[in-house]
Amino acid sequence: MEPEGGQLELSIVMPCLNEAETVGVCVEKALRFLKKGAVDGEVIVADNGSTDGSVEIARRAGARVIHVPERGYGNALMGGIRAARGRYIIMGDSDDSYDFLHLEAFLEKLREGYDLVMGNRFKGGIAPGAMPFLHRWLGNPVLSGIGRLLFRNPCGDFHCGLRGFSKSAAEKMQLQTPGMEFASEMVVKASLLGMRVTEVPTTLSKAGRSRPPHLRSWRDGWRHLRFLLLFSPRWLFWLPGLGLMGLGGGLGTALSLSPVRVLGVTLDTNSLLVCAMCFLVGFQVVCFGVFARALASREGLLPPSQGLQRLVSAASLEAGLLAGVLIAVAGAFLLAMALYMWEQHHFGELSYPESLRLVIPAVTLIMWGVQVMFSSFFLSLLRLKLR
Repeated sequence: MEPEGGQLELSIVMPCLNEAETVGVCVEKALRFLKKGAVDGEVIVADNGSTDGSVEIARRAGARVIHVPERGYGNALMGGIRAARGRYIIMGDSDDSYDFLHLEAFLEKLREGYDLVMGNRFKGGIAPGAMPFLHRWLGNPVLSGIGRLLFRNPCGDFHCGLRGFSKSAAEKMQLQTPGMEFASEMVVKASLLGMRVTEVPTTLSKAGRSRPPHLRSWRDGWRHLRFLLLFSPRWLFWLPGLGLMGLGGGLGTALSLSPVRVLGVTLDTNSLLVCAMCFLVGFQVVCFGVFARALASREGLLPPSQGLQRLVSAASLEAGLLAGVLIAVAGAFLLAMALYMWEQHHFGELSYPESLRLVIPAVTLIMWGVQVMFSSFFLSLLRLKLR
C-alpha cells in the first residue's frame, strides 16, 4: 500500500532495556514481516537507557532507534508512539516472546477500521515455561475478568504486550502512565472513549534472554489492579458510598423512631450510632469519587464525563453552602429538642435510649451539613479548572 502524504502504513514499536540477546532477532523478524507482506512500514526500537549494546544491535538489524531517557515501560512506548510515522502501530516486547513474523491478523483488523486490536495469548497458545504459573492461572485471568466487569471490554487478555492501534486512536487516548500500568490504561481508555476494540489469537514463547525479567509479579499485579479500580470511580467510590448511605440513612431513620427487630434481634441506639457512621462515611466516599473523577478529567487521565459536567455546573458553591447550612440547622434544631428534654428533667438523669434517638441524628445532621459545605468549596475549586 502506498503511503499518503509521506506517511507510512505501519510502525512496529518495541520498548527496549538491555535486550542485547534478543532485540536484533525481533527487529529482523519484524522487517521480514513487512517485506513478506509488501507493507510500507518501519521498525522502531524505543530504548530506555540500555547499557549492554542493544542500541547498536538494533541499528545494525535495521531499526530506527529512539532514545527515551524517562525510565519506565510506559514512557518507552509513549516515546516510540510519538516518533512513529505509520497510520497504524503494532507494539510488542523485544525479548523474542512475541511472533513478529505473523502480524497479519493485527494489520487486517486495523485496516477494517478497529481502533485497538489486542492479542490473546490464551487463544493462540502459550509455550511451556513462557508464562509463570500464577500469571497464567490466577493473575492474568483475575485482572482481565475485573477489567471486563468494570469497563465492559470484550478482551480476554488485558495484559498481552502484543497489540495494534491506529496512531489517531493513540493520540485521542492521551496516554499518561509511565510504568507497567500503561498496558491497562490503553485498554481502559479505549473502552471509556467508545472505541472499536477487538482481539486476535497470538502466541507467547519463552523469552530468549538469560537475565531475569523486569516484571515483578506482585508489585506490578497490584499496580494494574489499583489502576483498574482508580479508573472506575463507580465501583470504587460511588456504588459502595451510596450503599452505605442508603443502609445508614434508611435503617437509621427507622431506629430514630423506635427499636427495630431484625431476624429475631432487636436493634436500638447502639445500632443507630453505627448507622450514623455508615451514612457519613458513605457520603464522604461518594464525594471522594466525584473529586477523583473531576481531577482525572482535568489532568487528562480520563475522558470528560457529561454527567460530571452537569453535576459540577448545577452544584454551585452557593447552592452547596445553602444546602449545608439547612442540614446543619436541622441538626441544631434536633439538638435543641434534646436539650429541652433534658431541661424538662431538671438536667438530671435521662432515659438514654430516648435521648440518643434525638442526639445521634442531630449530631449526624450537623456533621453532614459541615461536610456538604466544605465539599462544595473543594468542588468549586475543581470547577474553575473544568471550565
